[in-house]
Amino acid sequence: MKTIISIVMISFTLQGNVWLTDLNKAKQEATANNKFILLNFSGSDWCGPCMRTKKEVFETEEFIKYASEHLILVNADFPRLKKNKLDDALTKSNEALADIYNKEGEFPLTILMDANGKVLKQWVGFPKESVTKFIETIKAISDGAK
Repeated sequence: MKTIISIVMISFTLQGNVWLTDLNKAKQEATANNKFILLNFSGSDWCGPCMRTKKEVFETEEFIKYASEHLILVNADFPRLKKNKLDDALTKSNEALADIYNKEGEFPLTILMDANGKVLKQWVGFPKESVTKFIETIKAISDGAK
């Protein structure tokens, strides 16, 4: 029985982390769980480096495991194709986040912040480091900010 439960838990973990779209909810969860927030600005259907970051960083087993234990993930997506259009409320919410955190319109832009929304580190474009190094950077900054 323990084996079955372990397999089910692992399969849910490997499916990926839940990416929120509401930064205020993320701040509440980060505060309640003593975690940091990773905010990612993406163009999911037009930005090559965004798609690459998602696949080669965020969807890796190593990142998924680390993030599930230490991060609250938030995605602000800006798709261009009509079939991927977001509802108006989410579009406005993402634009409001961009007005605060992504004034230059960089894609992808990944931001590590504390539970209050204070920016601790930014990665513009595809991270130029391995997933392991990316996680080590997050750990070092997080440990230093506690």
